[in-house]
Amino acid sequence: MKAVVVGSGVGGLATAIRLACEGWSVEVFEANAYAGGKLHAFELDGFRFDGGPSLFTMPHYIEELFRLAGKNPEDYFQYEEQDEACRYFWEDGMDLKGYSSPQRFSEEVERRLRVPKEEVMEYFDHAKNIYDHSAKIFLEKSLHKASTWLSKETVKSLIKIRQYDIFKTMNRANKIRLGEPHLVQLFNRFATYNGSDPYRAPGILNVIPWLEHGFGTFFPKGGMKQIPASLEKLARDLGVVFHFNTEVEQITVSRGKANGIIAKGQTHKADLIVSNADVWFTYRRLLQDQKAPERTLQQERSSSAMVFYWGIDREFNNLGLHNIFFGRDYKGEFDTMFQKGSVSDDPTIYVNISSKCEPGDAPDGQENWFVMVNVPSNQGQDWDGMESEIKARVVEKLSRMLKTDLAPHIATERVWNPKGIEADTRSYQGSLYGTSSNDQFAAFLRHPNFSSRIKNLYFCGGSVHPGGGIPLALLSAKITTELISKPRA
Repeated sequence: MKAVVVGSGVGGLATAIRLACEGWSVEVFEANAYAGGKLHAFELDGFRFDGGPSLFTMPHYIEELFRLAGKNPEDYFQYEEQDEACRYFWEDGMDLKGYSSPQRFSEEVERRLRVPKEEVMEYFDHAKNIYDHSAKIFLEKSLHKASTWLSKETVKSLIKIRQYDIFKTMNRANKIRLGEPHLVQLFNRFATYNGSDPYRAPGILNVIPWLEHGFGTFFPKGGMKQIPASLEKLARDLGVVFHFNTEVEQITVSRGKANGIIAKGQTHKADLIVSNADVWFTYRRLLQDQKAPERTLQQERSSSAMVFYWGIDREFNNLGLHNIFFGRDYKGEFDTMFQKGSVSDDPTIYVNISSKCEPGDAPDGQENWFVMVNVPSNQGQDWDGMESEIKARVVEKLSRMLKTDLAPHIATERVWNPKGIEADTRSYQGSLYGTSSNDQFAAFLRHPNFSSRIKNLYFCGGSVHPGGGIPLALLSAKITTELISKPRA
């Protein structure tokens, strides 16, 4: 039996591996010259940059793939646990080391913000409780199959649903549980992990801090690019065939069944099609003659990003691998992004410096900065014009908060804006996570991992259930493969 996977993001790679382990003959078709989707890398004037996601959590989901294939994960992939999850900086001079350990983090908060460590630990206990009682359903099962809802496990979870803060916003739940403004803003920022607005997204998303602090944060040896590189090697070892620089033009359907794809004018027949492409792109470009789920495709998109890749000609010892420089008006920042389709005059800035862990990523005495501002999805804005304005604000803010004139130290630069993200990754409007989660029922509104109209057509990746980000994309592959191997009502 032959399966075709459209796209080689981490979700597509994981699906190809799982299908190969079950005996399928698998071929992957990728428009780009490399595997990984948004997880790509490049070199620029002696600096190496991971182009896309820079945070690595829950490595057990990757190790599971190697063990499933009967391989030793360490033969393919190595990583190191990080003592710090992130360093935080505020305009009022406050700064805080976000230690990965909940206990150490709580002690640091008590020392710096005068919030009793017991209150912070209670918050983490609450986040862990959400995870323990909801992850098996909301993250690891299809929400679009009756069998999920008829299980005893689901019934037990639903009895406690009010405990998950699903009827409060993230911000409201954080204000009630934490109160201290710096701390509320810090935990609100986890909404950006799926491109959402903490002032509208449901409080159940406050489980995200537990994924980072409960399970830890890590750095892959060789950089984030090693994640797709190791998965591609495993897939090849299992017999998966890759077709790079080969854009799929159409998914063919006959008598209600997907039966192949057309790429470079050639038809490739298959018994099963899995699209790892953005679900909007899949319907609008690859299934043009099929009825599309319009309500799903018209949902509010997640945020996108403006990324500046800077080679910095000096070192900053007060910065770590991950750094956040908060804006003063956080609510206004999200209102501007989601309501006005623009960018705040005082945006929150994320700076990732992989050379802190991988010294070879930058020349001696220098650093490679991945500088990101969350921005709205591409709806026709003048991104080329906005680019220089945003850069000026970012340079001014970082210079002020770091007490260093940064501009003279930018030795080289590349920029990735929403228009470029959309073109390079086929992500509709350049949205990083498909649809936003700015609705209390967002989890139920994401596209399922299968087609209810077309047999033998499935979906995986960040634009479908359970959501975006590396861990959820990997889980989408698991859900999709289980639906294929064990179809249930």
